[in-house]
Amino acid sequence: MTSRRSGTGRKGGPLRALGRALHFPFTGTARGIRKATHAHGAGESGLGKLIELHAVNGAGDVMITVALASTVFFSVPTDEARGRVALYLAITMAPFTLLAPVIGPLLDRVPHGRRAAMACAMLARALLALVLSGAVISGSIQLYPAALGVLVASKAYGVVRSAVVPRLLPPQFSLVKANSRVTLGGLLATGVAAPVGAGLQALGPRWPLYGAFVIFVAGTILSFSLPPKVDSAKGEDTALLAADADHLHGPHRKPVKRPGLRTVGIAVTHGLTVNAAIRCLAGFLIFFLAFLLREHPMSGQSAAVSLGMVAVAAGVGNACGTAVGAALRARAPEIIIVTVVAVELGVAITAAVFFSAFLVAALAAVAGFAQALAKLSLDALIQRDVPEQVRTSAFARSETLLQMSWVLGGAIGIAMPLNGSLGLAVGAGVLAVGWVTSVRGLLRSARRGGRSRTRVA
Repeated sequence: MTSRRSGTGRKGGPLRALGRALHFPFTGTARGIRKATHAHGAGESGLGKLIELHAVNGAGDVMITVALASTVFFSVPTDEARGRVALYLAITMAPFTLLAPVIGPLLDRVPHGRRAAMACAMLARALLALVLSGAVISGSIQLYPAALGVLVASKAYGVVRSAVVPRLLPPQFSLVKANSRVTLGGLLATGVAAPVGAGLQALGPRWPLYGAFVIFVAGTILSFSLPPKVDSAKGEDTALLAADADHLHGPHRKPVKRPGLRTVGIAVTHGLTVNAAIRCLAGFLIFFLAFLLREHPMSGQSAAVSLGMVAVAAGVGNACGTAVGAALRARAPEIIIVTVVAVELGVAITAAVFFSAFLVAALAAVAGFAQALAKLSLDALIQRDVPEQVRTSAFARSETLLQMSWVLGGAIGIAMPLNGSLGLAVGAGVLAVGWVTSVRGLLRSARRGGRSRTRVA
């Protein structure tokens, strides 16, 4: 009996070791991800859970993007007329025409259901992914409303996610840093999921959508793992501006209008203005350079390679901007916006005067960097200065304005003659107007320390 048990133990030892070896890549990776997302107090505050949820969101979105990349909804052949591209711009505006006047105020009126709202946005995309899985095969008309529904649900999730970050802020974290950590988690998940989606696409166009369904179902469940304080009403009164609190809690308790963006001071309005200029330039560069490089590729390169180089430069710049935001120590968001836009404006002017392939790629990279860091700073300003009971509407309206600015820039880029120096000069002019009209207000707000009652450093 003893020898039998010892024999079993001798056989079981190598089997257990083999099992651990096969299991370790998954458990080790999971532990590493959990350690990174929960570092520096993010685990205790609940921010780590939000980072993981946003990573799931990014992975699901990229699966749908991969599946639709070959369809007429997103595909724009190089010989397509400019009118077709303009139609694409109009389609991208549809979710935002609904987002600001409907979704934002609706979510503001149910502020205690934020986890449920994010879960519903995940579940809606899971179900729409199944609808799309049939539409991409049959080519039915369901493709368009389902794809637009995915965009609406994705933006609704993003608005609520931005609104809850202040409730999960760890000690010694600035709002810019917290926003950057969440965004960086989404970018990393997108980078991992993209090749997986491409592999599923090789099996058939519906397989990435099946993957998206599984991911969004997991996101639906994960939404409810966020801390209960995400839904708590505690602290909402203290988030009001002093003037609003006096009216709402005064001796006569007279009914007053809900506070809006105009009541929060100069930081948010000026930050939104300059971010709109940044987004307008981004839309302009995308479409202007797409047509310009199609007709006049970079020296020694094909049109496809030229466009790819600019796209990669912009993507790397965007990722770097997010990473820098995550690594920044406490800084006033206003100073960050003023600085990165000044750098972007300088590069845009240089590229317009000394037009070359290198400077075009450099401008794309700097534009991506500035857009990421300035948007994170704008989110921090809204989280800091906007009263809680209208914060979700504020995010919805800001997203709408930024998307409209992007579409406007794209429309200008489509209409511009294909002259590199002239085009970049127009883009630099748009950015200069936004920066000049906002810089004094942002610097004044930074000197005063903002109007926040929320920790920003």
